[in-house]
Amino acid sequence: MSGPISPLASPFPDLPPIGGVHVAVARAGYKLWERTDLTYVALDVGTAVAGVTTQSKCPSPEVEWCRKALPLGRARALVVNAGNSNAFTGNRGRAAVEAITARVAANVGCNPSDVFVASTGVIGVPLPIDKAEAGIDAVLDAPEAGWLDAAQTIGTTDTFPKGAMTTAVVGGVTVTLVGIIKGSGMIAPDMATMLGFIFTDAAVEAPFLQSMLEAANRETFSCITVDGDTSTSDTVLAFATAKAGNPPLSSFDDAGADAFQAALTDLCRQLAHLVVRDGEGASKFIQITVEGAQSDSSAHRIAMSIANSPLVKTAIAGEDANWGRVVMAVGKAGEPAERDLLSIRFGPTQVAQQGLAVEDYDEAPVAVHLKGREIEIGVDLGLGEGRATVWTCDLTHGYISINADYRS
Repeated sequence: MSGPISPLASPFPDLPPIGGVHVAVARAGYKLWERTDLTYVALDVGTAVAGVTTQSKCPSPEVEWCRKALPLGRARALVVNAGNSNAFTGNRGRAAVEAITARVAANVGCNPSDVFVASTGVIGVPLPIDKAEAGIDAVLDAPEAGWLDAAQTIGTTDTFPKGAMTTAVVGGVTVTLVGIIKGSGMIAPDMATMLGFIFTDAAVEAPFLQSMLEAANRETFSCITVDGDTSTSDTVLAFATAKAGNPPLSSFDDAGADAFQAALTDLCRQLAHLVVRDGEGASKFIQITVEGAQSDSSAHRIAMSIANSPLVKTAIAGEDANWGRVVMAVGKAGEPAERDLLSIRFGPTQVAQQGLAVEDYDEAPVAVHLKGREIEIGVDLGLGEGRATVWTCDLTHGYISINADYRS
């Protein structure tokens, strides 16, 4: 963790162990820091895996490795490196991933394709194989660690560790889901977030877990943004160990499948919100709801246009009810909109209605709302039934300071 803790931080929850999941951390020394930076998770035989990865056209070798392994649907281990993303590193980067997976597979007694790898940090610097292998050797001999240790170890510019949990009843059996995540900047996922890892003791067949994770992602991780930038390394992986003993889920016809989907989506939403709350330099958490669009997808694109607007974000940072900037962001989104039907609110207060400022509206409650930590912006396009909600944070001088000094 780095720098002052975000004013929007949440305390790390007391997360239970998950059967079939064994966590350890070690220091590989990827950067000049005195902290653990390598996380290792051993997974029992029979663990199913699903994942979503970045839409960046310049993905890391780790992302490419995960993409190739995911269709097999099985996992025995996870390695997460912090401090070096290993992205844009050519054959040297691929060699590092191959070395890591081979070393772990030899120890576990599995195929390299059963080992998943994710890395985060500076782009363009090859992951040093000697440090990675030494880190693997150290972590294999390390005592079992807790979720807090793992959440702290996977962080880079994060100011607080992030974790969450949910439960569901599946076939009469209570199953548990635990997740940890890292992310603070370079957040505008078209799929997932920075690095997120979900573990459950439920029995879920891999293809169905994949479809459920993709559905949860569309409503959560793909609805957050900090700065409009998509990482080369974004990865979210979900592992199901089947240790709870429920009848395996393979479709929504199975008892408890709907409950599991709801729990998974809730967990992903909690984790996504934590990333926004740790947005670099953030002082306000902003929820933007767009309704009355021609379609849900249109509403989503308009909401993201508002959320990614530096002018909107700086207005919120300055506690300025400048709704004209919201109008601007709606108009530039390239989606159907009708000026004379557009309505805008800040919190519960309507400030513009059907293309005009609300006559004699009282700005005092809006000013009070904008001084808070939790901000709501609502837009009604008046065109149809499309609706979407996204989450972002404000843009402050802190974002500039963090990123201007990122490599130093």
